[in-house]
Amino acid sequence: MKRRNLFKITGLGGAGLLTTICTERSSATIPNSKYADFPAFDFATVKVDSRGKQEQPTYYQAHLYTENLGNYQTLAMVSIPTGKFTMGASVKEKSSSNSELPIHRVKVKNFFIGKYPVNQAQWHIVANLPQIKRELLPYPSHFKGDNLPVESVSWLDAVEFCDRLSAYTGKSYRLPSEAEWEYACRGNSQTPFAYGATLTSELANYASSYGYASEKLSPYRKQTTNVGSFPPNAFGVYDLHGNVREWCADVWHKNYHGAPNNGTAWNHGGIADWRALRGGSWANKPSHCRSAHRSGYQADRLNRAIGFRVAMNL
Repeated sequence: MKRRNLFKITGLGGAGLLTTICTERSSATIPNSKYADFPAFDFATVKVDSRGKQEQPTYYQAHLYTENLGNYQTLAMVSIPTGKFTMGASVKEKSSSNSELPIHRVKVKNFFIGKYPVNQAQWHIVANLPQIKRELLPYPSHFKGDNLPVESVSWLDAVEFCDRLSAYTGKSYRLPSEAEWEYACRGNSQTPFAYGATLTSELANYASSYGYASEKLSPYRKQTTNVGSFPPNAFGVYDLHGNVREWCADVWHKNYHGAPNNGTAWNHGGIADWRALRGGSWANKPSHCRSAHRSGYQADRLNRAIGFRVAMNL
């Protein structure tokens, strides 16, 4: 279907509104037919070359599930379609590491993932729900703001959040597996970033005074930004290449030898008291914001650069 409407993208690194003509809508992100009755939302994403120059935005549609948290707060979940992808990065990708090897094909079943990282207003509501296993501080974040991502929460805290949310809603909220996270991040791309060959401060919140390819450098913000301030990827998911690093369900393994290929969390072996982190943060160089980049952190530790988003299967 041809669309010749004007489409506005907001929050491009303080550049205001970028208005452009959108052409043909892609159906690549429309999920399995059983979710076709869920409300759809239209969005556009961009691609950049190694200099950071943007191509004309591409128009997409995805389906959305919205959870009502009460107190005028909701949790938006994007339906990610079933598919296969190559997980990890080859040695040819700049700044890749042995932790991203061996590359392997993974099949991921349809699931929902947070459109944005969990923000502080959402955290505050869930932190006041009945305790399941551990206490949660209502205001844990170093940087304060309702629409800023929650940070300074441990993996154990993030799991407690999911458990309380599940008990409240009757649904099975959880942390995404590493495979689900990378699949959702790539959005059918195989480039270092979902946006293409590099990253710019108009596309993500990271340490943009450091370069990855030949893009223009700029002073970095040195703190978190409101969720959804930058363009989404081709699946309609925001903030995957910056803002806060994100906890995943998996036990931390130093490489992919023996990793599952069905999209599930890898919860045996590895370093038992560490969990996987994905995505970059406001404090990370662009090389650490790549789709394939991964690291581990102690499950009970806090860091002002670490938050999370939730996943769910209906």
